[in-house]
Amino acid sequence: MRQELLSLPKGLAEEVSRNLVMVARLIDEDPEQAYAYSRIALRLASRVAAVREAAGFAAYATQKYSEALAEFRAAKRMTGSVELWPVMADCERGLSRPERALAMAGEPEVQKLDKAGQVEMRLVAAGARRDMGQLDAAIVTLQSPELASNSVQPWTARLRYAYADALLAAGREDEAREWFAKTVEADKDGAMDASDRLAELDGVEFVDALGGDEPDGIDDEDEDDEQDTAEVAAAERASDQAEYYDEDDEEYEPLERSEADADIDVTDEIVVVEDEDEDDAQDRDKA
Repeated sequence: MRQELLSLPKGLAEEVSRNLVMVARLIDEDPEQAYAYSRIALRLASRVAAVREAAGFAAYATQKYSEALAEFRAAKRMTGSVELWPVMADCERGLSRPERALAMAGEPEVQKLDKAGQVEMRLVAAGARRDMGQLDAAIVTLQSPELASNSVQPWTARLRYAYADALLAAGREDEAREWFAKTVEADKDGAMDASDRLAELDGVEFVDALGGDEPDGIDDEDEDDEQDTAEVAAAERASDQAEYYDEDDEEYEPLERSEADADIDVTDEIVVVEDEDEDDAQDRDKA
């Protein structure tokens, strides 16, 4: 990504980079704000593949699947890489087109994926089978050397979880319990809820021992969130005025400008997420 940004003027590259950093920081905990930052980066540098990819993942995280698919396709055209193929297929599922996702699972691009990408494609294909009501076919799709292997890889827990969930949906409860247990073994970080699913199968009920009212300070947190959202919205409005966006790009869709926005100074509105030393602030004020 750094190499791609070097093709931009220095000031523009720094601005785009700051927005991409915010996308990466927020995409899991606050996908809507991550999406807002991605739109700013997109308007500033639409011909940078890393920007299109980041915009795609931000849209994907907010379930804007049509938009995400368009961005992933653009990134693929720019780079020639097939690594986004599985997530593109999953976007087709999100658009209620599982048959297209399944067709993509049989394309030559899949053979060019690394092992992690091929496992991801298998997961998407199994999900498409389930979307189409083909539960037994989904189970068979997940049966693979990677599933049977005792070695734990980054994808192992997700693959085992998907298999256990499909077995449970098919009414094969004993087998599902076995594979949820295997998922727990592989899920060292506890990212999956396999232990909870296993407990449910064993008839264990969890009770909230804390209860009571919400902790003090919740209103302050809400106010901070509202302020952050307002700042991002202001930055996004300002970015609509930027002249860097390439209007020759076939994905470009200009936004209508209101009369109120016409007087906005872009440099005043764009939020720069960067700490400033007190001495630097004083020197700037003197200047």
